[in-house]
Amino acid sequence: MTILLLGSGGREHAFAWKMIQSPLCEKLFVAPGNAGTAAIATNVAMSATDFEAIKTFVIKENVSMVVVGPEDPLVKGIYDYFKNDESLQHIPVIGPSKVGATLEGSKEFAKEFLVRHNIPTAAYDSFTAETVEKGCDFLTTLQPPYVLKADGLAAGKGVLIIQDLAEAQTELRNMLIGQKFGEASSKVVIEEFLDGIELSCFVLTDGKNYKILPTAKDYKRIGEGDTGLNTGGMGAVSPVSFVDDVLMEKIETRIVKPTIDGFQKDGIEYKGFVFIGLINVNNEPIVIEYNVRMGDPETEVVIPRLKTDLVALFQAVAKQELDTIDLEIDPRSATTIMVVSGGYPEEYEKGKEISGIEKITDSIVFHAGTSLESGKVVTNGGRVLAITSYGEDFKEAIKKSYQNIDKIHFDQMYFRRDIGNDL
Repeated sequence: MTILLLGSGGREHAFAWKMIQSPLCEKLFVAPGNAGTAAIATNVAMSATDFEAIKTFVIKENVSMVVVGPEDPLVKGIYDYFKNDESLQHIPVIGPSKVGATLEGSKEFAKEFLVRHNIPTAAYDSFTAETVEKGCDFLTTLQPPYVLKADGLAAGKGVLIIQDLAEAQTELRNMLIGQKFGEASSKVVIEEFLDGIELSCFVLTDGKNYKILPTAKDYKRIGEGDTGLNTGGMGAVSPVSFVDDVLMEKIETRIVKPTIDGFQKDGIEYKGFVFIGLINVNNEPIVIEYNVRMGDPETEVVIPRLKTDLVALFQAVAKQELDTIDLEIDPRSATTIMVVSGGYPEEYEKGKEISGIEKITDSIVFHAGTSLESGKVVTNGGRVLAITSYGEDFKEAIKKSYQNIDKIHFDQMYFRRDIGNDL
């Protein structure tokens, strides 16, 4: 069949890499894609949120499935757009409905869902510009550090963790009145801080049945030792070494199952990925957040460990027959290291020529922020490449990734040298 994959990052390159291995995938289009997807599929110069253009393309190319990588088109309602259009409704969209996508589009909506379905999460309250002073008062009732989350989408950067009360109150005003994160912070959720170690749980669901994918842990801060500004992610490891059978059983019974049951109870159409951001507090899993798509760079370690045909899984999701497929996982560890542009996550330059990719052996290079200019691969984003490796354990895999990064060069290139050290 002909498939259209929406997105342009490392997550989409990893999806494309896996999907073209399937005998079910005859032709793969990626919109807009990057230099990595261009080498294995057909890129289409089309925005992932231009639904009219997507409709025209899908009909013209006889596309039989649309797989949505990033959150934006989901939050804007691409699933519903297809479902409500007679000429499109026979084409399955892998991703939740607009209501389902609100789990990521609104922190407050997600918190209300968690509380309603008795899923463990941190205590919270939400505030707007009108109630900013009540928010400042609420902060005084909490112990530091203080967690402030922009309610809307802020590209993974809308969360502040602050030690000082006065600074937290100032930042709350900056977010609500000064619109620090634009429209995303017109409402802010203030949350109790949980002390533990974070991990990500990924679930694929057809709305009724589900499969739990390999666990992963990503590293958000730009600086070594988890210091500095939050980023979209600087590296990831799978599986997570501290997740044993006991903890996994708690995650499934207390969090995953009630989440999927919650979709059915609330009448939420959901056919796609659920990313559950967790924190392990004294061996008790607690939900920090939901995302309605795979994480990036976690996809670059989770998908390579999947032995099952990804397109067959997507077909089963579309038909609500996910219970008929067995999930086969590679027992090896996988790690990925993100190579980023100098200055990221703040100001950075694009268009730097990348050399050495062809010299890489024994690792997979996933392109995140790249494009082709006159046949040359150049930087086109903050996070540029993800170097993924397998190993008998994560230490061996990480060593391979770092050895291969030494072969790559572009001006002002940066990466963290301590991924996995905390494990």
